[in-house]
Amino acid sequence: MIDQIKGLHHVTSMAEDARTNNHFFTNTLGLRRVKKTVNFDAPDVYHLYYGDETGAPGTIMTYFPFPKMAQGRPGTGEVGTTVFSIPQGSSGFWSDRLGKLGVTGIKAEETFGERRLNFAGPDGDGFALVEVKDDARLPWTQGGISEDHAIRGFHSVAMRLRDDGATSELLKFMGYEVQEERDGVKRMTIPGGNGAHLIDLETMPNISRALPGAGSVHHVAFAVENRAKQIEVRKALMDTGYQVTPVIDRDYFWAIYFRTPGGVLFEIATNEPGFDRDEDTAHLGEALKLPEQHQHLRGLLEQHLLPLEG
Repeated sequence: MIDQIKGLHHVTSMAEDARTNNHFFTNTLGLRRVKKTVNFDAPDVYHLYYGDETGAPGTIMTYFPFPKMAQGRPGTGEVGTTVFSIPQGSSGFWSDRLGKLGVTGIKAEETFGERRLNFAGPDGDGFALVEVKDDARLPWTQGGISEDHAIRGFHSVAMRLRDDGATSELLKFMGYEVQEERDGVKRMTIPGGNGAHLIDLETMPNISRALPGAGSVHHVAFAVENRAKQIEVRKALMDTGYQVTPVIDRDYFWAIYFRTPGGVLFEIATNEPGFDRDEDTAHLGEALKLPEQHQHLRGLLEQHLLPLEG
């Protein structure tokens, strides 16, 4: 069994409009934009990162906003809901705030004994806020939301699967344990995790497969401390029969990828070197940062990429 993984590192999704996406996460949700860069494989498309003050692992929501991208179709074989942690007693504040700002799909409920507020993102993305007692992670409070209410980071992700058997076994191999099962949902956890260490598996045998597009999660990434531990995880996965990519330098972390039996794309990402490798912490996310191989395109990209503010 793998014991190097401590929880989520980041979740990467797709959007149709960069400016709308930036406004939603920095203004509506009050997160910090910690990096403004471009897609490694499509440098004419932004890659935007949002999180806490430093972009700590377990807080990072990232997006590829492809202009005029068609909306995805929800279904199985994907992360259906990305869930954030908020302080106990703050659901009312968020319900009022999201309603006043025109957010759709707002629905309060209780799951696994936790107060939860579901809502939709600008592209129909599935999101939820869950009240968590004593989440010690420090929030970003310069986005207009006070510490009493501000998002702490991820709580969990929920994966929609036709059958959870193989994915459940994979997660157990990755260090997760079954915590509880309710109403067709299996909750798995990593004991002593990083605060973003829960995974919910939703079994939906009669639902068609998802079609990716705007509002769809592209992949979910799990956190390991460093490159040495990542290599250990890669070897263990390959020894078990998974087809895992070579290690890829993503500037702010190193990444490996593999497709799960249920269809969800998994990444294992390092906590090092972090988002301050090319920007001072006080100015994260302000300047356009380009991967080395795309530096020669800076003039063209600065003309092509629309300003995010305004």
